[in-house]
Amino acid sequence: MALRIPHWRPTAPLQRVSLPWLEAAGVELACLRLDLVDPLLSGNKWFKLEPNLQQAMAAGAPGVISLGGAHSNHLHALAAAGQRFGFACVGLLRGEPQQTPTIDDLQRMGMHLHWLGYGGYRARHQADFWMPWLARYPNFQVVGEGGLGLMGAQGCSALVAMAEAQLAEIGWPDFDAWWLAAGTGTTLAGVALAEQRRMLFGAMAVPGSHGVASQVATLLDEAGVAGRRYQLIEAARGGFARLDAPLRQFIHDTEQASAVPLEPVYTGKALMALRDFCESAQLVRGSRLIFIHTGGLQGRRALMGADAGYTQV
Repeated sequence: MALRIPHWRPTAPLQRVSLPWLEAAGVELACLRLDLVDPLLSGNKWFKLEPNLQQAMAAGAPGVISLGGAHSNHLHALAAAGQRFGFACVGLLRGEPQQTPTIDDLQRMGMHLHWLGYGGYRARHQADFWMPWLARYPNFQVVGEGGLGLMGAQGCSALVAMAEAQLAEIGWPDFDAWWLAAGTGTTLAGVALAEQRRMLFGAMAVPGSHGVASQVATLLDEAGVAGRRYQLIEAARGGFARLDAPLRQFIHDTEQASAVPLEPVYTGKALMALRDFCESAQLVRGSRLIFIHTGGLQGRRALMGADAGYTQV
């Protein structure tokens, strides 16, 4: 049976955030709370998935197949969409079989899982990688790792209008720049598609060697846009999904001061990078920024333990 996706266009509130280091730098910040979009289809993940699901529906695909790790926010959102809208999902996983809170959720939500090992997962970039999987799951829609791809970026372009529509509500006539985490760079590229004048700062949650810069450039080239203003900033703090004591303390202090929940893989590191920017006076006093909260709070559970504060599905 071909999948069917209803017309669902969620929105997220734009909220002012006040923190001591922002005030000291003379910087105003508002947060686009994508974490509040939905309990399961939260963050930027739905916006990257939705165009792919619409294409799958148009093609009569019976399901969707994608890739990710044992804590993948992307696969978690895909499995939740499959459960909610009634279509089959397949997840190809990096590494050897293990049980994590995310894997437990994927299984409960009905996603079919296949562990590829590490060598098998590295082969995902080879031209013939998908052939055996599409033979096993005929006509399934393939979605790139983390939602990477032009369709995912185009879905995220809606975030610009979403934030602009709420500026008057927070008393801002305008703002100067965007700040967000970058994993694959898809969300940053999506915002850049719709943003023609403001600066974008992407705090990279992965080391620069992972190719975020080339992925963003490729997506913008595929979209046929040029002259977008963006800067990528190293924010991986020793590697992807590494949580050290200073980051843990920063997340705790920020949540206590602002009541905005963070996670250590993307949002925590991105906001910490903004603090470092402010403390080194790299932003003009009086600057107004919008921070895109990309969700991913389900991923807190494995790294933050008792401090996670996230309920399993």
